[in-house]
Amino acid sequence: MEFKNLLWQLDENILFITINRPDKLNALNGDTLVEIKEAFLTAKNITTLKGIIITGAGEKAFVAGADIAEFQGLDANQAKALAQRGHDIFFLIEQMPIPVIAVVNGFALGGGCELSMACHLRIATSNAKFGQPEVNLGIIAGYGGTQRLIQYIGKAKALELHLTADMIDAQTALNLGLLNYIENDKSAAIDKAKSIINKIATKGPIAIAKVIACTNAFYTDGVDGFATEVNAFSDIFSSSDVLEGVSAFLEKRKPAFTGK
Repeated sequence: MEFKNLLWQLDENILFITINRPDKLNALNGDTLVEIKEAFLTAKNITTLKGIIITGAGEKAFVAGADIAEFQGLDANQAKALAQRGHDIFFLIEQMPIPVIAVVNGFALGGGCELSMACHLRIATSNAKFGQPEVNLGIIAGYGGTQRLIQYIGKAKALELHLTADMIDAQTALNLGLLNYIENDKSAAIDKAKSIINKIATKGPIAIAKVIACTNAFYTDGVDGFATEVNAFSDIFSSSDVLEGVSAFLEKRKPAFTGK
């Protein structure tokens, strides 16, 4: 697929999506958000995909934030529509039935930090910096940052980072629970992401999708996560993957899952 602000590459059934605005530190303008949505909607229909890796072009930034120039002149209704669009797109990423891994190279600030948090896992380069600096502009995070940061690092530290607008380095982010791994450089981080996706791809694909859905249910207002798990567990037993997985275990062989 061809995009103006994204690079799209399929390699061994792993999709690489690169935010490609390096002259703007990969800032998320409106057109880029639309393209991200289109990319993930398209990916959702590719049944052979094992996983998705999203990163930023260049070495300086994953995504340095939203494109602040687009905030000029917005009224309250327009601002609400902007925030809702961001929420809808990031929920789409969070609810993908295959693993989505952010490889965070350089700055992940504002909307960039929020984008990384919508992914299922985060691997950073050693030069990565994270932050929610919106209060410096007299605004707040609008793409889910006030909610997801709490999920990863807890209320006290999340409030501190939102209220002070402080940036944290990769090691601090790892210590707080925001990151899964740190690698020396982008190449090593991508290799780590690929190895995780390839490991996950050996498991039952229906089970993987259900694990993601059940985990998300824990954080969804009005949804009983325990009931979601019970229903997901029972649904899986209508698939042939259960018979294959149990049989393979008893026969001491590797399972050959079909996702059916």
